[in-house]
Amino acid sequence: MPAPPLDSLERLGETFSLPDATDRRKMLIIVNPYATTVSDRLRHLVVHALQSRYDVTAFDTQRQGHATELVREAAQEGYDVVVAFGGDGTVNEAANGLAGTDVPLTHLPGGATNVFCKMLGIPGEIVDATEHLLRIADDWRPRKVDLGRINGRYFTFTAGFGLDASVVRSVDRHPGRKHRYGATYFAWSAVRTFMRHYLVRPPQVEVEVAGQTLRGINVLVQNGDPLTYFQYTPLHVAEDIALDSGDLAGAVLHRATPLDVPTVAFRLFSRRLRIVDHRQVTGFSHVERVRARSVDGRPVALQCDGDWLGDVTEVEFSIAPKALTVVA
Repeated sequence: MPAPPLDSLERLGETFSLPDATDRRKMLIIVNPYATTVSDRLRHLVVHALQSRYDVTAFDTQRQGHATELVREAAQEGYDVVVAFGGDGTVNEAANGLAGTDVPLTHLPGGATNVFCKMLGIPGEIVDATEHLLRIADDWRPRKVDLGRINGRYFTFTAGFGLDASVVRSVDRHPGRKHRYGATYFAWSAVRTFMRHYLVRPPQVEVEVAGQTLRGINVLVQNGDPLTYFQYTPLHVAEDIALDSGDLAGAVLHRATPLDVPTVAFRLFSRRLRIVDHRQVTGFSHVERVRARSVDGRPVALQCDGDWLGDVTEVEFSIAPKALTVVA
């Protein structure tokens, strides 16, 4: 991934007039120093640029779950906005800390994909995203969006139980390779996971959704569209879904043989064909709850917002309408 043009960041703050200190909103930036594109210099330049319009405090996360703790404190200490500077995992932790409050969350892209950032309409490049946050200081329009919930944890855009979560588990076990190779490593891990665990006697899940009971090897639930990005290409699965629609959508993949996988993948990357029209896929939309369980009792991988949560035998997905305040 190319490095951001840091010289542009150095000059960015100078183009915006400095308001009186009493007029600047109090901003907390939560920085994941281990995110794909984040460096000490980049952190410093971003903070310096944003200080031209905001009263900025920045903290680095030290461990898993630290971002959630920090933003909960921010909500109690009177911050006007929280910025998650990292990938989708950092955003997920921040959203779990701010859910149910009126403190708005926004995002600066520091990860490999930055799906939620792009869903909010924030540019995917750090210089453009920083400039965007500077500009909205004069056009401040917080709004409410939905969050999904999975076994008691919130997710911002997607969660899965089965094959896709098994791929995430494989990727998360090698974070260095994930950061270095990005989407290419994810694709390689998907092929490797399928060949190792889903060719013979794959784990199966039973899914209860919209009055149906479906069986397959994966259930994917979305709170927004698209599902993700492959480099700069949006990949779509669920239909009729938005961050403020008040419901969930998704799909069940019934099987994945060596004959099925290429055609499913082709539809995933196609701009014309719908993946839910595949004979091995059943789509669903406008639902508020989805339940799934392992058919034979084997623990099955679970993921939300691209982070592996562990292996479980049962899961419940639900919607929390207007649970998160955002500004973008």
